[in-house]
Amino acid sequence: MTTTLPSTSPLSEFSLIDRFFTHATRQREHVTLGIGDDCALLRPPAGEQLAISTDMLVEGRHFFPDVDPCALGHKTLAVNLSDLAAMGAQPLGFTLALALPDSDPAWLAPFAQGLSALADRYACPLIGGDTTRGPRNLCVTVFGSVPGAEALRRDAAQPGDDVWVSGTLGDARLALGALRGEWSLPSDDLALARRAMDWPEPQISLGLALRGVARAALDISDGLLGDLGHILERSDVSAQVNVDALPRSALLSSQTPAIQQLCTLAGGDDYQLCFCAESAQRQRITAIGDELGIRLTRIGTIAVPDARQTMLHLHDNTGAAVAADFKSFDHFQ
Repeated sequence: MTTTLPSTSPLSEFSLIDRFFTHATRQREHVTLGIGDDCALLRPPAGEQLAISTDMLVEGRHFFPDVDPCALGHKTLAVNLSDLAAMGAQPLGFTLALALPDSDPAWLAPFAQGLSALADRYACPLIGGDTTRGPRNLCVTVFGSVPGAEALRRDAAQPGDDVWVSGTLGDARLALGALRGEWSLPSDDLALARRAMDWPEPQISLGLALRGVARAALDISDGLLGDLGHILERSDVSAQVNVDALPRSALLSSQTPAIQQLCTLAGGDDYQLCFCAESAQRQRITAIGDELGIRLTRIGTIAVPDARQTMLHLHDNTGAAVAADFKSFDHFQ
C-alpha cells in the first residue's frame, strides 16, 4: 500500500495497516505472497479459475455519513463477497483502496473491526491496496476461485427453468425510504430495517451449494426488476414472476401494498441471490435451503421471449398482470 494521508497524521502507511488491519491480513495457504511487495500472489486450487470483482462505496451515494463505521467495514467487504457467492466462487483474498478525509483512529478502529471479522469468517485475507486523502471512498477488489464448468453465469438460463430468490427482499429499501423521509417507521422498526441495510450477509455457502444445481445466478444489489433483467438479457429469455410470491419479512409485510411492491421489486441492497434452475432440481434446492437454514423461494419461470420482446412479465396469485414502472438503482441518476 502507498499513502498520501495528511502529513500531520502520526500514522504512516504501514503503521496504519499494522494498527488497524493486522487481523484482516492473516495469511492463508492459497496466498503465496500478501501485503509487503508490489503485487500479491494467489494460488487458486488446481483446475479452478479466478473469479474477480470490484465494488466501490462512496459516501453520500452508497452510505450515509453517520453510518456506524463497524457496520460500514462489514458492508464494504460483504457486497464484494456477495458477487463471489453469485458465481459460486470460494473467497481467496481481497485488496482495499481507501480515500479518507483523515486517518482518525476513532473511525478506523471500528471500521477495521467490522471488515476484519467478516474477512476472518470467510478465510478471505486482505492482500494489498492503497490509501489516499480525499472524500470518503471505499473500493474493494475480491478474488475467488471456481471450477469453470460450475460457475453460475448470467447467460445460462433456459426456458422452463424456475426462478428462485434467497432470504427476504425489501427491508434495506424500507430503511432507506424512512431515512429519506418517504415514509415513517417507529424507531424500533427503523432499527430492524436499518440492520438489513447496514449489515448484509453474503450468501457464500449458498453459492457454493448451488454449483452443479443452478444454471444462472446473480446477487440482488440494485433491485430484483433490474438484476433479474440482466439474466434475461444475457440469456436471451423472458420470465414470468409472481409478485405475491416475493419473500418479505414480517416488518415489510405490515406496510402498505404500494410500499411492499416498491421495496421488493426495486429496492436493492438486499444482497440475496436470484438464481435459475431446471424444475427437476426443486427437491434438491429445497434440501439445500433446509441444510443451510436459508429461506429459498420459487418466484417464477423462465420462458422464451414473446413477440413484444417484453422480457419480464409480472402477475399476482390470480394470474392477473401487475404493472410496475419502478426503476432499479442507477449510479448516475
